[in-house]
Parts: sequence; C-alpha cells; structure tokens
Amino acid sequence: MPSAKDVCVTVPLGRNSVTSMTSHYNIGDEEPTTAMWNYVLNYIERSACKMVYVLNSDGQPLMPTSRHGKVKHLLRSGKAVVVNRCPFTIKLTYNADTYTQPITLGIDAGSKKIGVSAVTATKEVYSAEVELRNDIVKLIATKAQFRRVRRNRKTRYRKPRFLNRTSTKKKGWLAPSIRHKINSHLKIVSDMHKLLPISNTIVEVASFDIQKIKNDAITGFQYQQGDQMGFWNVREYVLFRDNHTCQHCKGKSKDKALNVHHIESRKTGGDSPSNLITLCETCHNAYHEGTIQLAVKRGKSFRDAAFMGIMRWAFYNQLKELYPNVSLTYGYITKNTRIRNDLPKEHRVDALCITGNPAVKRTDIWYNQKFVRRNNRSLHKATINKGGFRKENKAPYILHGYRLFDEVLFGRKPYFVFGRRKSGFFDIRDLDGNKVNKGSINSKKIMLLKMATNLLTERRYQQFLPRP
Repeated sequence: MPSAKDVCVTVPLGRNSVTSMTSHYNIGDEEPTTAMWNYVLNYIERSACKMVYVLNSDGQPLMPTSRHGKVKHLLRSGKAVVVNRCPFTIKLTYNADTYTQPITLGIDAGSKKIGVSAVTATKEVYSAEVELRNDIVKLIATKAQFRRVRRNRKTRYRKPRFLNRTSTKKKGWLAPSIRHKINSHLKIVSDMHKLLPISNTIVEVASFDIQKIKNDAITGFQYQQGDQMGFWNVREYVLFRDNHTCQHCKGKSKDKALNVHHIESRKTGGDSPSNLITLCETCHNAYHEGTIQLAVKRGKSFRDAAFMGIMRWAFYNQLKELYPNVSLTYGYITKNTRIRNDLPKEHRVDALCITGNPAVKRTDIWYNQKFVRRNNRSLHKATINKGGFRKENKAPYILHGYRLFDEVLFGRKPYFVFGRRKSGFFDIRDLDGNKVNKGSINSKKIMLLKMATNLLTERRYQQFLPRP
C-alpha cells in the first residue's frame, strides 16, 4: 500500500491500451486507497460520462455540469469528492452558490417498469428505466406453504387461527406485492430529488376499464351484471361456463365427479376464472400423475391492469404529502405527445413526454436500473430433492471477498455478480442477463467497484448517438 502523496494507478486509456499514470493527488489525512479510487473513478468517468451531478457541501443538489475540466480540477484540489460512480456524482467541500434552474421530473408509473426523465427548459439531464421485482407473490406463497407444513409437522394440536384475523387489516391496507411496488416508485422519486433540484413532478396514472377490455360493447347497467353474477363462488361459475363437462375428454371417461383445475399454479396465476378449467376426476388425477397433457392455455391476465388501478391514487397521494408541486397526467395525453413528436415507444421516452418538453435536446446516456432481492434468510432451499429432502441454504455472506450482486470491473467494463462458487469462479452478467462468456470468471480477475444494494444501476448509451 503506497503511503506517499503521489499515488501510482493503472487506468484504461482506450479500448486496447492500458498505461500507468501518476496522480499528484493531495491525500492529506485521507486513506491512500480512497484517494486512489477517487482519481481512478474520475479518470474513467471523465471520458465515459457526459453529465456530472453535483451536490453542495450540505448534500443539497445543484445543477449538473458537463465541464469535465472543472470537475477534474475540483477533485484534484480537494474541493470535491466522489460520492457515487453511476451516475457519476460529486460533493463539494466548500459552500457554493445555490442558484438552480427549474427542473421537471416525469414519472411513467408501471407494474413492471418505471420510466424516468428530468428536463430543463432546453435539455434532458437524466433518463432511466427501472425494472421492478415481480417475485413477491411467489416468495410469500412459498413461505406460507412452508409455514403450513411446519405447523402441521410440529404442532398438529394447534387449532387454526385464520378466522380471527380478518378484522386486523387496517384501513388502506395493500397487498405486500403492491405495497412493495409503490415503495419502489417512491424510492425512485426520492433518489431523483437527492440527485437533482427538482421543482416540479408529473406522474402518469392509468385508468383501466377491465370490463370494457373484455366486452367493448358494454354500457350502462351492464357494468352491474358481471360474469359471475348469480353464482355462489368462482367454482360454480367455472362449472357453468364449461357446461359441467370435462374439457379434456369431453365426458368420454364417464366420470361424474368434476374438479376445477388451475391451468397455471395458484401461486403464479391466481384464482381468476381465466386460470381455471373443468376436469373430471379421472383426467385430473391423470394430469397430476403425468400421464396426460392438457392442450389448453389460460385466458388473458389482467393482473397488471388491476395493479395500476389500485396503486395510482395511493402513489399519487403519498407523493403530494412528501413533495410540493406534484401533478398528474393521463396515458392518452402521453401517447398523443409521443406520436406528434415521432418518438419511439419506450418507458423513458414516455417519461420525457410526460414532462411536457419532448422537443428538448435528449441526453446521450441513460441508466438501466433493476430492483433485486437484498437478503435470503431461508434455512433451506425451496426445491425438494428425491427422498423428500431439501438442501440447506448455506450460502456464505461473503465468498472470496464478494457478495451477490456486487458490481465488479472485468475487461474494462462493469458487471454484476449473479453467481458465486467456492472454487472462486463467478457468474458475472449485465442487467439484461448477458454473460461475459459461456464459462465462469475467476474472482482474481475482477475488481470490486460497488458493494451490492437492492437497486442495481448500469450506464447505457442512446441508439441515436455513437458510443464514445
């Protein structure tokens, strides 16, 4: 570990060249490792990033800059420090002028992806797409399954308690999957307010008429007469819909006992009628034994539409309580703006249209983000092996100095650790799931850039501009 004022580091200068440079960085009381990384990150980002985000000494966001020479001078003189690598953000160590320009933030809310765009009167200063988690329902259902089995195995004498829990839900209760996605939206908006001096926030909300989607001719009182009107439950409706006939053998088995079968598992597809089909008991048992295959697919799912109908007002009302100048717009306005300006259909482009300034100069870099599971505290693997045994979940917290989803540098490009092995060979990928190569990478050939968080971020380049 060098201890002198001059720190010698090796940094990439081009696609095929690597050279060693000496940084006359004033370390002072700062650790040599920190000073070296400040210089390395500054050197790399100076040629790769067109926009540098700036925070005041008290952490308040200022206007971003593209004057890389000025940023380099501030970092070398100790008047600024690097606080984030992607997006590249510096924090001033002295009190600076707090003058800012109005910045409008557009949020394209969604059930799978969020579009983000921040613009001034003349240009776009930030653009991103965020992928949300969609495994919450599956994980909670698996946890409930394990809990039921464990209670039956350990405390068979215990009486069921599900009937006395119906009154514990408070007003405004939301399902965990919906609550997580709303919190993810709020986190993205919060991160933007910490990065840029946002003066106005506009959110697109969508209103889906599910009955109109099913039947475009529905009108008036017909909205009060749904498909399941007059039936005791979903099972009775499905049996009536299928004419009390097995949909596989069409009654050839002569089995009068009828079952309602989930086309997709209840964990995945739910209990909606579009996911249910009538089977006789003979065909039902044969299917689960694996002797027959069903040539049927589930109907159209309206899960995303239902989610947007639930979350839109909850998200908007919470935003109004947290930030000033929050307004909303609607999908048909965004679509009209996008078509009139001849823009492609992308989430970040929709967010640009939501800001009301689609004709501004667009940024040449956008950020691809993804929410991931932070911790896995399961004692055993969910998959049951032969013999009814499940492997113990003994994955170490840190393996060869790395955690799952750590951002690492390999071949002058950043990747994320998606798999670790005790042998020291890791599976590293980008956020699209593309591997570096067909095999694994030795952990000795990678370098840690950023420790794992629940929100992964990588830089992307717009297609309309050449990559630097």
